[in-house]
Amino acid sequence: MHYALGLHMHQPPGNLQLLIESNEWEAQQIIRCYERAARYAHLYKDVARFHVDFSGILLAQFKDPAIIDRYRKYIDIPAMIQSYRDAKNIEIIGMGYYHPIFPLIPREDWQEQLELGRDVARELFGRAPKGFWPSEMAFSMEMIPALVEAGYEYVVVDHVHVKPVKESQKINPFTPYLARYGESAITIIPRHRDISNAQESGMNPSWFLNEAGARVKEFPGTKNPLLTSWSDGENGGWFRQIDEAAGFFGYFFAPLMEKIRSKEARIKPVTISEFIKKYPPKEEVTVKTGAWNVGSTSGYDFSQWNGSGSQKKAINALFEVSKRYWELKKSKQHASRLLQLAQARQLILDAETSCYLFWGDAWIPKLYEKVNAAQELLA
Repeated sequence: MHYALGLHMHQPPGNLQLLIESNEWEAQQIIRCYERAARYAHLYKDVARFHVDFSGILLAQFKDPAIIDRYRKYIDIPAMIQSYRDAKNIEIIGMGYYHPIFPLIPREDWQEQLELGRDVARELFGRAPKGFWPSEMAFSMEMIPALVEAGYEYVVVDHVHVKPVKESQKINPFTPYLARYGESAITIIPRHRDISNAQESGMNPSWFLNEAGARVKEFPGTKNPLLTSWSDGENGGWFRQIDEAAGFFGYFFAPLMEKIRSKEARIKPVTISEFIKKYPPKEEVTVKTGAWNVGSTSGYDFSQWNGSGSQKKAINALFEVSKRYWELKKSKQHASRLLQLAQARQLILDAETSCYLFWGDAWIPKLYEKVNAAQELLA
């Protein structure tokens, strides 16, 4: 069995500064999560292969001299970034810059979110990402042409959303597929929801190996099975443990790598790029629009982000200000308002951060703060 492990890393705009000012203990826990992943990649460079995705806005905070200085007592951020650059066994995965839910933002804004996210990853890590992680795993088939145009070769989706194109087809969560929209096609990597949920909450290597083996046996005859598990990499006590022996890397990852190193475990960590190059997908599927399961929601809709009236109203306001931006951008007034347009553009893209919707009424004012400021600039 091949194993593609992934960790998702994101902080909304300004959050590293807010954390270090308001809750230094939590700030320390979180910043150590980012450093830990690269360090363990080097410790097990002979056997470990895994993936890390960073939102562009998190990477931008890593570049901020004030953030670098404030966190220096815990982590040397430039040295951490260099450690990622040097860790060739980590595959860096791309994301929308401001961590937007693409199906809930104006399609005209997709390209810039994709390009900015890819560019900052290339800048910091010295290599452009080949794979894409949809924020909140929120995916729709309409995204495929934009992803392909941005240079992505594959996208990770929750396996429960992968659906057959033929009635006789049986979906195998341990197999990459192709998905096509119009003239564009991309490789689909199913992320196993159940094992990923266990990765986020806590597991030990023996349970993982037994569970993974049992799940694959449900699909007899699978050639070169690929198990993909992915979760947040800095949320929850499991990842934030300062005592590393009790957390994800000390309790699960390192012991698993030791079992693999000693040949006790018959599982091979791989990067997805390496795997699909050797075993390219052959069958075609479609993917149902949806996200991952969070809280009490299934992910089959976007109710966590647009289920309430206030969330829907905020999304409508976002669409209106984006529409106004594009009208002015294409108008004869464009040349005389370059500065206002540029300032409004950044505010609009920032307002598309999924966190403003995820936390409902508590954070929606942050979205309106950006939207209202952009509206004033575009008046």
